[in-house]
Amino acid sequence: MSLKRVSTLAARAAIASSRPTRFQASGLLRPTAKLQSTIQRPATCLVHQRFHSTEGKPDNKVWNFDSVKQLTESPDPTRVLIDVREPAEYAAGYIPTAINIPVGSAPDALFMPAHEFEDKFGFEKPTADQELVFYCKAGVRSSAAAGLARQVGYSKVGEYRGSWLEWSKNGGKAEYD
Repeated sequence: MSLKRVSTLAARAAIASSRPTRFQASGLLRPTAKLQSTIQRPATCLVHQRFHSTEGKPDNKVWNFDSVKQLTESPDPTRVLIDVREPAEYAAGYIPTAINIPVGSAPDALFMPAHEFEDKFGFEKPTADQELVFYCKAGVRSSAAAGLARQVGYSKVGEYRGSWLEWSKNGGKAEYD
């Protein structure tokens, strides 16, 4: 045998001897009677819910490119188009007639009193009788903002789920700050 082989075998033997031996359970340690529980356990059922689930609440109206385009071409005072992206994103381009209420940096905006809202944003807070149409970049933040609006008590809530990405892809007119 080569010296290298001998040293490898010696090393393996040293490692093996340093490991604790396995416990060998004898028949004396095993229970002789089978124990059964008398407690009735209910069947388990997992229910998956989204964090901002709308279960039990009316669905938000879903807006598409054409309906938002029509809203921008002939504005309706009973409807407010709200961009919930951050101010820097809004300044880089937004859908005409949209106001900016960033949901990320001001999630409590719709919970504010009207005078405080106007001081912070520079325009009037949307009223409860107006329909709010939310959009963002890809539709995620607008969905969250729509949920917040419902929590505040707005009943006419809509989402443009295609949002800015669809608007710009389809050649929608953009305004810049």
